[in-house]
Amino acid sequence: MTVYGSFPGSRPRRLRTTPAMRRMVAETRLNPADLILPAFVREGVSEPVPIAAMPGVVQHSLDTLRKAAVEAREAGVSGIMLFGVPEDAKKDAAGTAGTDPGGILQVAVRAVKEEVGDELVVMSDLCLDEYTDHGHCGVLDADGRVDNDATLERYAEMAQVQADAGVHVVGPSGMMDGQVGVIRDALDTIGREDVSILAYTAKYSSAFYGPFREAVASSLTGDRKTYQQDPANLRESLRELALDLEEGADMVMVKPAGPYLDVLAKVAESVDVPVAAYQISGEYAMVEAAAEKGWIERDKAILETLTGIRRAGARMILTYWATEAAQKLGRA
Repeated sequence: MTVYGSFPGSRPRRLRTTPAMRRMVAETRLNPADLILPAFVREGVSEPVPIAAMPGVVQHSLDTLRKAAVEAREAGVSGIMLFGVPEDAKKDAAGTAGTDPGGILQVAVRAVKEEVGDELVVMSDLCLDEYTDHGHCGVLDADGRVDNDATLERYAEMAQVQADAGVHVVGPSGMMDGQVGVIRDALDTIGREDVSILAYTAKYSSAFYGPFREAVASSLTGDRKTYQQDPANLRESLRELALDLEEGADMVMVKPAGPYLDVLAKVAESVDVPVAAYQISGEYAMVEAAAEKGWIERDKAILETLTGIRRAGARMILTYWATEAAQKLGRA
């Protein structure tokens, strides 16, 4: 036999011989505590409403949201990120339903807190897009452009009403310049220094958001390219990262996850705060669609995608499979 390098003395396959061996030497481990469940709650419904583009995901009623929160907690999931879906008649140019203490998101936060208390980290989406009749993440100026600074005033108010509802973490997702600092000041002003900020630091203008638009009954016309990041850019994310940390972000996020693992890895190696990644609706829908066709093994694909995100550096993963994956991991 011809000897090449250190072969046959070096045989990496020795560490792959059995499931027990592979488990013992695994470099990356998924844990239920790594997972956060995004959940939608729709105003005015008594039964969950299926989301066609996301098989298995629904717009919850308040009752089924409570049950989903309990199920997530029992599976060992760490958190739940809530998105409100108001009645269409309540949408307006300023997204006032988003800052109404009786608005659907604030009601949902209270309901979940009543159900699980502090046993699950309750997070809230802090953005206007679900509540505006034009579907943008901010208020518009006279020329129809998103007005960054006027939007910040609305975000400050949103942060305060969400904190009053009892949320543990706010997640500003609108990608407005200065949003983290303004929200931190707004929370501190009302004595809520205890509420954390999960900054959507690198949120890209992605083609994979499509099913989410159905999930939140978006009214968007046009696109969000003037405030979400260009998919071609990585260094820009590091600039956003530095600004968010300077403004007081407690945790940072990369969104989407799968197509931006290089960005995630770069962010993770650059900071000493927890890093999250959001496995978004399009990522979920692709796996479910391919599995439905019989083209991939669904359960294995789910865990493989989550492992890849964890390996790239995410300490926390927002995924619509959170509870299911946690249950599988708990049985492993």
